[in-house]
Amino acid sequence: MMRIDIATLFPDVCQAYMNESILGRAARKGLIETHCHQIRDYTLNKQKQVDDYPYGGGCGMVMNAQPIYDCCRAIIRQNWLYGRPRPHIVFMTAAGARYDEGHARRLATYDNLLLVCGHYEGMDERVIQEIGDEEISIGDYVLTGGELAALVVADSVLRLQPGVLAEPQGYQEESHWNGLLEYPQYTRPEVWQGRAVPPVLLTGHHANIEKWRAQQSLERTRARRPDLYAAWQAKNNKT
Repeated sequence: MMRIDIATLFPDVCQAYMNESILGRAARKGLIETHCHQIRDYTLNKQKQVDDYPYGGGCGMVMNAQPIYDCCRAIIRQNWLYGRPRPHIVFMTAAGARYDEGHARRLATYDNLLLVCGHYEGMDERVIQEIGDEEISIGDYVLTGGELAALVVADSVLRLQPGVLAEPQGYQEESHWNGLLEYPQYTRPEVWQGRAVPPVLLTGHHANIEKWRAQQSLERTRARRPDLYAAWQAKNNKT
């Protein structure tokens, strides 16, 4: 069973999401385990201050290394007390490697993950160097904090765990699994706002349906994500 810990200034917000829907049901069934931890609990000052002015000047504040480090060490110890290995520690930063499905599949192989959320102008670089295993960014833009990014990573990783989805096909046919975007989906009614479901989907002919879906996947990827389509072509030696 995989365990994910999130170190954050907003543990209640993160845990509330993790307790809902598919992930919440999986946790209640004992298929996954999630814990969110308050970094402020590890400060050494009465004010529970976790940030300070940046050396060298500049606007904004930078999160101190000490409370982040001590929070991570406490989480490592907690895992150890339960007979678990040291978590793989990921810092959510705008300067990290750009996250994709390949990252999700790799991270899903770990027994434990610890996702660390920054805030303000970021975190003291020394704590990342001291205890971090890698840095991840979910895209080429900046958020006010790392919580949304950590939840994206947690969700995409935990859904790959055995039993979380009804069957592996639930994610193996989706966008990005094989390098392409997913084909369009339809449900009832058969006609809505004058738009009809493609006739092939009503035939019950599974081979034709699969062929149609594969073609739609290719066409959608070529039109919307030419970068993905080119990579898929190169990988599969297609022209």
